[in-house]
Amino acid sequence: MKNQKKMQIAFILNLVFAVFETIGGLLTGSVAILSDAIHDAGDAASIGISWSLEKKSLGKPDQVYTYGYARFSLLGSLITHAILLFGSLVVALNAVYRLLHPIAINYDGMILLAIVGIGVNLVAALITHGGGSLNLKAVNLHLIEDVLGWIVVLVGAVIMRLTNFAVLDPLMSLGVAVFIGWMSTRGLRDTLEVLLEKVPRGISVSKLLEKLAALDGVEGVHHLHVRSLDGHTHCATVHIVTDGSSQEIRSQIREVFYRMGIAHVTVEIESPLESCCVSECLTETPRDGHRHSCFHGQIH
Repeated sequence: MKNQKKMQIAFILNLVFAVFETIGGLLTGSVAILSDAIHDAGDAASIGISWSLEKKSLGKPDQVYTYGYARFSLLGSLITHAILLFGSLVVALNAVYRLLHPIAINYDGMILLAIVGIGVNLVAALITHGGGSLNLKAVNLHLIEDVLGWIVVLVGAVIMRLTNFAVLDPLMSLGVAVFIGWMSTRGLRDTLEVLLEKVPRGISVSKLLEKLAALDGVEGVHHLHVRSLDGHTHCATVHIVTDGSSQEIRSQIREVFYRMGIAHVTVEIESPLESCCVSECLTETPRDGHRHSCFHGQIH
C-alpha cells in the first residue's frame, strides 16, 4: 500500500475516533480521555496535512524544484511534531488544573472508551507501519504512542474503579503528555537535522575520505558534502584531483558512494595543476604550490 493511501486511512480513523472520544470524555468526566481527545484531534489534523504533503512530495523534478518535491514530506513531518508538542503542553496544563480541581469520573465509560481507543489506534498503527519516509514514520510513531496511551488509560481506569483513587486520572494524563512531548521532540530533531543538511546518520565522512583517497589515481579529495533529501535519499558532491582517466575514476568513486548508501553523486574532476574555483574551499595554506586545502579532516 502506498504511503499516501496509508495516511488517508489513518486520517479517517483518527478523525472519527477524535469526535467519538470527545463526546465520551465529556460524558465520563475523565480529563485523561478529554486530553487524549485533544491529542487525537491534533493527530487527525496533522495526519491530514501530512497526507496532502506526502502526495505533493511525489512530484517529479522540474524547472522550479530541480531536486523534485521530496522535502514536502519533511514539511509534513515538521508540522506533525509541532502540533503534537503543542498538544502535549495543553494536555499537561489540563492535567495540573484537574489535580487542583478534581471531579467525579465514570470509570466504566473510561474502560469502554479505552478498549475502543486501543483497537482503533492499533489498526491505524499497523496500516502505517513500514513506511520509508520520515513523514509516515512520524505518523506511525504517534499512532503507536496513542496505543500505549490508551493502554495506560485502561489500566488506570480499572485501578481507579477498584480503589476510587481518582487523582490517578490527571496523573496518567500528565505522564502521557510528558512521554508524547519527549518523543515528538526527538522526531522534530530528526526532521530538522535533514532540513539543516546534517550528514545522514550511519554515514561517516572520514571513512568516505579514506576510501576515496585510497583509489588508484586519486591525488586529492576535497569539497566533500553529504546530505539527505528527505531522510531516505542521500546526495553527495565531491572534488577529486587526478591526472588519470576521469571516466575510470568516476566509476570507482560512484561505487564507493553507492556502497555507503548514497545514490545521487556529483563528481568534479580536477587536474593537479588546476586551482579550485570554489571560494569557500580556500584557506591560507597552499598545497604543492598550486592548490589550497578546503575540508577539515581532508585527505590529500
